[in-house]
Amino acid sequence: MASNDLMTGPARWRFTRRGLVRIVGAGGVAAALGGAVAACSGDEGGTGGAGGTGSGGGGANGGGAEPVAIVTNLPDGDDPVAVDTQVQVEAQNGTLTTVSLVTADGAEVAGDLREGGVSWAAGSLLDPGATYTLTVQATGDGGDTSAEMTFATVDLGLDELTYPSIAPLADEEVGVGMPVVVRFDVAVTDHATYEQHMRVTSEPAQEGSWHWFDDHEVRWRPREYWQPGTSVTVDVDVKSLPAGGGIYGQESRRVAFTVGRSVIHRVDATTHTMTSEIDGATARTMPISAGKPGFETRSGIKVIMEKFREKTMDAATTGIEPGDPDYYNIADVQYALRVTTSGEFLHAAPWSSGSQGVANVSHGCVGMATDDARWVFENSRRGDVVEVTGTDRQMTLENGWGDWNATPEAYAEGSAL
Repeated sequence: MASNDLMTGPARWRFTRRGLVRIVGAGGVAAALGGAVAACSGDEGGTGGAGGTGSGGGGANGGGAEPVAIVTNLPDGDDPVAVDTQVQVEAQNGTLTTVSLVTADGAEVAGDLREGGVSWAAGSLLDPGATYTLTVQATGDGGDTSAEMTFATVDLGLDELTYPSIAPLADEEVGVGMPVVVRFDVAVTDHATYEQHMRVTSEPAQEGSWHWFDDHEVRWRPREYWQPGTSVTVDVDVKSLPAGGGIYGQESRRVAFTVGRSVIHRVDATTHTMTSEIDGATARTMPISAGKPGFETRSGIKVIMEKFREKTMDAATTGIEPGDPDYYNIADVQYALRVTTSGEFLHAAPWSSGSQGVANVSHGCVGMATDDARWVFENSRRGDVVEVTGTDRQMTLENGWGDWNATPEAYAEGSAL
């Protein structure tokens, strides 16, 4: 065929760099990328696809000027549109004057005009099981044209959607050791795609890295402890983003939090003491009792995960069953601060007062006098640091928020990018 034009009755098909574009009449144009018609009608009475309607304007085409074409990437027909579609619109032989994408309840989807008004792209992906209406107007030397189409998206069940939970919470003030923790309730197997859509920004800026622990949890930490007073924003922009295995992001989330003063508790299991530093100055030194042989407190860097004014501690939760000589079940332990998922706490231990400062007799926790524990509790928040030395049992990254027990370079190896 010598020409790129194929005449087929009253409508004319023209090859473009994006496929076939259907042109109707002198000024009425609407089509979809890849050759599927999005919406069209015009002087010759064409019909729109996917429930769309359109109209041409301007009458004469400006003395032979090419008619304006509205092109979208939405498919023809009534099949539901995939939720990971970023709606795009382009004006060929003209510019876009109006683009509106709204939901059935009237909420408008934000978007950006590009290339001087030649193209438009939605700022987010689509919601599942939703109905949208796209309205477009364009103008050019060949006249004016407009198009409208209504379409539905694929519906998804909760087992096909993954929701991101984020710690810290919105507006929370945390300690300088607090990592950003993002946990997905349904597995994310495409780590790289998701990591590309997650950002941590701070003022002042601090360099850091993501680290995937498994398909459900990824964390971010700066190279060094946060600077006190830092403002942090976490953006997890994953709504309708493919997670792999037919799973999509349930929604995008933004959480902002702040970093408070620097509080670091330094535990020395060999001298049986704990020294608390606030903003670099020693605030209190107290006698403690750490883990006894066989139950040594883990050495390394820990982060306070939870605070309990009272906490029942049952050895069965650590695998020690009733009947074992080491079994215990203590109700209402006072001023308990969790630092590992395996069951290590800082807490009041009046029952070991004779050993505090002298010997290690606990099952791994750091016990202290009630007055000392109260002071520690009142002066600590989630994200404060506990640095333990003096034992051969080492802390790991996975046990609680042990993110600081790796160099920045080793931690960054857990990134998917």
